[in-house]
Amino acid sequence: MTGQAALIAELVNLATPHRQGGAVVGRLAHEELVGAFATKLDANARTALHADPSAGPRLAELATELRRALLAADPSITARHVNAMIRKYGAQPYLPEDANGPFHLSFHGTAGSAVDTLAGGLATTLALIMDGYGPDRFGECRAHHCDAVYIDLTRNNSRRYCSMACTSRAKTAAYRTRRHTI
Repeated sequence: MTGQAALIAELVNLATPHRQGGAVVGRLAHEELVGAFATKLDANARTALHADPSAGPRLAELATELRRALLAADPSITARHVNAMIRKYGAQPYLPEDANGPFHLSFHGTAGSAVDTLAGGLATTLALIMDGYGPDRFGECRAHHCDAVYIDLTRNNSRRYCSMACTSRAKTAAYRTRRHTI
């Protein structure tokens, strides 16, 4: 689930316009989006994504849906968005066997395209996070001039920033503020 959660945040931050570290980050063009996101996937998913001519626009659409779910104002709205994605992409469970490990439960979409296959798993991951960790694990970075998304899988629900860079900038700014007020 940890890897899937990172994929969700990565896709949303690659495909939706936002500010990160004070700079405006525009959405990637469809071909660039496929190229950048495919590097995060395993070889089979990467090949399928590159072979799908509609992957770019569909990834952008999926990222918008995911961002809407992650940043919903209320957990019931998040749940509605997640449930709609699970239905839309036809998420189905299956048990793949890893080369160096045991069987594990995975999910994929059954709607047809490479993006649909991926989307079913990502939507189910959000549902599993809400079930296992609670509905307050999705957020927008709290660093100054950053609104990238994150998914918090820490034990104590303490994550507030999208990256180590934003965490460092925020801590440095807080230190400087404290130092000047003393």
